[in-house]
Amino acid sequence: MSHADYLQKDFGRNPLMLYYETTLACDLVCKHCRASAQEQPDPQELSTEQSKALIDQVATFPRKPMMVMTGGDPLKRADLFDLIRYAVGRGLQIALTPSATPLATLEAFQRARDAGVRRLGISLDGADAETHDAFRGFDGSFARTMEMLENAKKLGMGVQINTSITRRNVHQVDAIAELLAKHQIAMWSAFFLVPVGRGIEEERIAPEEYETVFERLWHHANTKPYGVKTTEAPHYRRFVMEQGGDPLAGPTKDEADAAERRGHRAPLGKGDGKGVKFISHIGEIYPAGFLPLNCGRFPQDSVVEIYQNHPTFRALRNPNGFKGRCGICEYRYICGGSRARAYGVTGDPLETEPDCVYIPKPGAPPIMP
Repeated sequence: MSHADYLQKDFGRNPLMLYYETTLACDLVCKHCRASAQEQPDPQELSTEQSKALIDQVATFPRKPMMVMTGGDPLKRADLFDLIRYAVGRGLQIALTPSATPLATLEAFQRARDAGVRRLGISLDGADAETHDAFRGFDGSFARTMEMLENAKKLGMGVQINTSITRRNVHQVDAIAELLAKHQIAMWSAFFLVPVGRGIEEERIAPEEYETVFERLWHHANTKPYGVKTTEAPHYRRFVMEQGGDPLAGPTKDEADAAERRGHRAPLGKGDGKGVKFISHIGEIYPAGFLPLNCGRFPQDSVVEIYQNHPTFRALRNPNGFKGRCGICEYRYICGGSRARAYGVTGDPLETEPDCVYIPKPGAPPIMP
């Protein structure tokens, strides 16, 4: 199922994006790591057969979601390419998020492509080696990331760049955007920090700074040859609409290319537990990787049943049940705030988005997607 095929009515039936944390193992020590990844795999990690059984169950959703094999570093799993081939054989589209380590070679990418992966998620958290390598905790990570981009280009693989916006790199947003314009990427996703895992130790930018970053992201969305979106900052959609723009629009320089970019954009309103689902390396079922509310565990619990009917997932899909400003905001169906950040800051996933400065207009009817 492509993003373009996924509709509002699908939110309650199946996720658009299902993230499978194939392993906790990773050779990096990134400052913001959600998983607090470690060098060796967890002994409780789902086995090959259990992972295949999970894939079988995911394939029974009414409309098959895109499965993102993530980690840790998925390249640390010896059976990774077997799992990719198996998932593709079950009709799933697969994306991969490799870490920038010596494992991320041209050969590894070619094996992933030949197994069925068409899109890579690659992290870039600075416009220069000094900033990026300090963030990733590994000298040479920036150079490896640039090499990964070139290898993906050689193999004709689509790339989404993921950038975590924090206090240490917020001044480089424009420089990162310019750097990415030199590479043939499909999408730039700006991730705004959620206090979970090692991200608790990183410093989030101030709420008012989001608006400044949003302005720069919107500028680049209109001037760069790639799409721009945010992760855990759905209030960017509100900002874009205030500018008279379309949050789902792609670059306008080449309409054919822009149409292809739009095919990778999810419907307005998607968020944690609403079009998104996360399965941990040991089978724990969460609304999202950054919203660690354990709603069950595979194989004891059905990933389909949990998504469709668990009270937490259902509550996350009901913006009218949100608290504070988010519950009365006219953009609540378009945005809804980061439920993960609300939980990380307040302990309640239904509370007000803590990093949004927008004041709802009294009595304004909700804007529907």
